[in-house]
Amino acid sequence: MARVAVCPGSFDPITYGHLDIITRAAKVFDELYIVVLNNSSKQPLFSVEERMDLINQVTKRIPNVKVDSFQGLLVDYADGVHAQAIIRGLRAVSDFEYEMQITSMNRVLDDKIETFFIMTNNQYSFLSSSIVKEVAKYGGKISELVPDEVEEALLKKFDDDKKNGNDLRC
Repeated sequence: MARVAVCPGSFDPITYGHLDIITRAAKVFDELYIVVLNNSSKQPLFSVEERMDLINQVTKRIPNVKVDSFQGLLVDYADGVHAQAIIRGLRAVSDFEYEMQITSMNRVLDDKIETFFIMTNNQYSFLSSSIVKEVAKYGGKISELVPDEVEEALLKKFDDDKKNGNDLRC
């Protein structure tokens, strides 16, 4: 039986911190679904389709990664793809309390699916999509934070916005 895991997130946009977690999880599981969610508490910069496209571009060299999206309960999605595990990345101790609440609820909903926490590499412990967007918006250097495809997409998004006279939120 294949070892299948789901790695959910908003990935708005995907960063080297996300890729660190994805690459390491892909070494442990036979199939790894990177699942883009539309977090109703956040206003995304990129559409779900744009985020999925960027993830596909930057993970194309990892053969056992599949990219998808969902709305609803993560455990329902995981059950639908026969996943035994959910992968969650942790940057700092401050992430743990929130992640523990989510994990506990998921266990109540479906106790057959385990959650695995992977600590990100120390060099990415400060990194978040929000920080990347903020730095990119004001023309700061992000090449060490995101793959080239993502940097290009961010710069285009903010450049198009300026041309249209809008002020995109981060």
